Amino acid sequence: MERTFLMIKPDAVQRNLIGEIISRIEQKGLKIVGGKLMTVPQSLAEEHYSEHKSKPFYNNLIEFITSAPVFAMVVEAEDAVHISRHIIGKTNPSEATPGTIRGDLGLTVGRNIIHGSDSVESAKKEIALWFKPEELSDYTETRETWLYE
Repeated sequence: MERTFLMIKPDAVQRNLIGEIISRIEQKGLKIVGGKLMTVPQSLAEEHYSEHKSKPFYNNLIEFITSAPVFAMVVEAEDAVHISRHIIGKTNPSEATPGTIRGDLGLTVGRNIIHGSDSVESAKKEIALWFKPEELSDYTETRETWLYE
C-alpha cells in the first residue's frame, strides 16, 4: 500500500467543508491512517513550501496557510498519490473537472481548498514533516477485501 499526504486548507475549514471532503476521500476507497486539525506554525509552513521561496506568491502562501486551522491527513491505498490527485483536481479550480474536489468546491488558485502530495517522494517527505510515526495507524479494514484483488 502507498501513503500520501493531504491537507484541507484554511479556506475549506472556514467554509465547513472538512466532512464533505473527507467523505469524498473515503467514498473513493482511500483509508485515513492519520489526521489532525491544527494551526500551522510559521516554521512548518516555511519548510513545507520551501520550494516556492523565490516565487512572488510565497509570502501570501505562508500567510494564508498559517491564518486559520487546516486538517492534515495521511491516506493509504494502492496508487494513493495518483488516485488522490485525480479526485482533488487541477490546481486551478477553474480548470478542474466537475466532480473533483477543486472543480466542485474551489474558485481560485489562491483558495483552492486542498493540498495533495504530487509524487511518492513528496508524500514521504511531507508525511514525515507533518506527522510523527506514532500519529499514524496501521490497520486493516474489512472493506479492503472488496476494494483490492
